[in-house]
Amino acid sequence: MAFDGITVAAVVQELEHTLVGGRISKIAQPENDELLLTIKGNEGQKRLYISASASLPLIYLTNENKPSPMTAPGFCMLLRKHIGGGRITAVSQPSLERIIHLDIEHLDEMGDLCRKKLIIELMGKHSNIIFCDLNGRIIDSIKHVSAQMSSVREVLPGRDYFIPDTMSKKNPMTATQEEFISAILAKPMPVSKAIYSSMTGISPVIAEEICYLAGVDSSMTAHDLSEDVLTHLYRQFTYYMEDVRQENFHPSIYYNGNAPKEFSALPVTHFNEYTKKEFFSISEVLYTYYSTRNTLTRIHQKSADLRHVVQTALERNRKKYDLQSKQLKGTEKRDKYKVYGELINTYGYNLEPGSKELTALNYYTNEEITIPLDPTQTPGENAQRYFAKYNKQKRTFEALTELIQETADDIQYLESISNALDIALSEADLAQIKEELMQSGYIRRKHTKKKVKLTSKPMHYISSDGYDMYVGKNNLQNEELTFSFANGNDWWFHAKGAPGSHVIVKSGGDELPDRTFEEAGRLAAYYSKNRGADKVEIDYIQKKHVKKPNGAKPGFVVYYTNYSLVIDSDISNIKNVQD
Repeated sequence: MAFDGITVAAVVQELEHTLVGGRISKIAQPENDELLLTIKGNEGQKRLYISASASLPLIYLTNENKPSPMTAPGFCMLLRKHIGGGRITAVSQPSLERIIHLDIEHLDEMGDLCRKKLIIELMGKHSNIIFCDLNGRIIDSIKHVSAQMSSVREVLPGRDYFIPDTMSKKNPMTATQEEFISAILAKPMPVSKAIYSSMTGISPVIAEEICYLAGVDSSMTAHDLSEDVLTHLYRQFTYYMEDVRQENFHPSIYYNGNAPKEFSALPVTHFNEYTKKEFFSISEVLYTYYSTRNTLTRIHQKSADLRHVVQTALERNRKKYDLQSKQLKGTEKRDKYKVYGELINTYGYNLEPGSKELTALNYYTNEEITIPLDPTQTPGENAQRYFAKYNKQKRTFEALTELIQETADDIQYLESISNALDIALSEADLAQIKEELMQSGYIRRKHTKKKVKLTSKPMHYISSDGYDMYVGKNNLQNEELTFSFANGNDWWFHAKGAPGSHVIVKSGGDELPDRTFEEAGRLAAYYSKNRGADKVEIDYIQKKHVKKPNGAKPGFVVYYTNYSLVIDSDISNIKNVQD
């Protein structure tokens, strides 16, 4: 979700309650576009992280420190000179802009009280941190913007600071009904887009939420709506803005499984397909959301080599399977040659020398057939030729049938590893998958004295009825769960005919409630290749009936007389336990 004006308002509220009255004890600049302020106040020491990154502008309170360069950059040195030891007197947000003002008072070299303003602009590629005097004149900024770089506004020492009004947007905190309706009517576009492109600080997600709460189809244009509907839409808009005005924030992250999909400072009710997790502070939301997203991105990048190994092997095996299947198709008529040989032996005694064909009754089908003959050979030699052809194709059929099954098993196994890479959450998960690939011979093991310690654990959920449910992240974990961890009367779940995780429900000897069966089925559906499908068929059976064939690959099992259920892959209401 965009770092919109409502999120900034929640940050401002938190900073007001936490930082006002505190003194700036340390100023660091870890990166060219970052500041880390350490502030001591009545609630102890706090760190304020500020990033003016063009790709990810952020501001939040954190307990973490970051290493700084040995020599502080010029902007950092300037701030230390002016506001080091200064006291934060106010935190504010103009309109609902993505801008935060920190008012700071300090003593100058003469001991006189001075006031300065640190302005944080969180505006995508235009993000900046600007240091101004009391009169709004720029002393310096973390990024200099010259006239050659922007025709709208220069950000240079000595220039006057102002907020460029390039979009002519309305202030959503003060917009009247007439201003709101006329603004969205003036834009021939979907009404949700008209809202966020007309109002300051409103993101597409919030515009969609306002439409949803008003019961309005967000894809329609404002001109398609009646006057009463437009009035109702404005009323819902004001209700939403009233929560901002009253600082009635509820910081939350919305998860799709384990992956954070969106965050918000106010409830977003149209995210009903996601799991909502509420947090105490907006800083905690921002830190958790972006650190988790960064972790998942890093894991995806680190898994690239493993994905390449698996994908290459998959493509090779699929080509092999297609070739073997074509060769097998060529043996489909092998029985015909056996019949030819038998019929020649039966009816060939009255053939004239040099005959090119034999017409005879096929006593297997009671139909008359014509058999081609080699006129240079005797009937007995023609029969033997057909028997030899039959035996060759029979041997080919038997060999290919076995080879095709092996290739199909390899494809299924590699697809299961691909699925494991999709659900990997940590470097420990990747290490275990790599170990599995080495055990299976897809990666050559490097001889080293240092042994990699595998620390990845299965995922742990609790059913609504209080039963422990465990999900394997890869084949090694699947095997460990099923054959070492589970007891005979525990229940085992797996997506039918699709690569996926083994799910074990610890029954404790109880008869499981239907709701627990459904929730375990949803976990098996979600952690399979069929994730996202409306309906996924799930096989389930007591663990004691699940067997592993001798010599089978990790995670491969067989079972009979299982039960089945068809269910969706929505796990939003299943409690995940972080062991």
